[in-house]
Amino acid sequence: MGNVMSVSFAPECTEAKNKYDDCFNKWYTEKFLQGKSLNNECTEFWDTYITCVDVALAKQKIKPMLDKAREDQPFTTEEIRNSAGTSEK
Repeated sequence: MGNVMSVSFAPECTEAKNKYDDCFNKWYTEKFLQGKSLNNECTEFWDTYITCVDVALAKQKIKPMLDKAREDQPFTTEEIRNSAGTSEK
């Protein structure tokens, strides 16, 4: 059995997720951490993966509920910073 973290919630998106994860991990360790690059070079893989996830969410009728929840209770900039641990003092 493979690593649970390598599986997408939507099985049809797992390959795209793995491509993004592999690209990101390589860029992060070989370039970002060594100060060679600040630009995430894997955005194309991310876009492919997130598009697949959005389609899966729509097929499972989850996306409309998420969109409605975001509309009803949008995060403020302060809430986003606080959840990321980057609140300004």
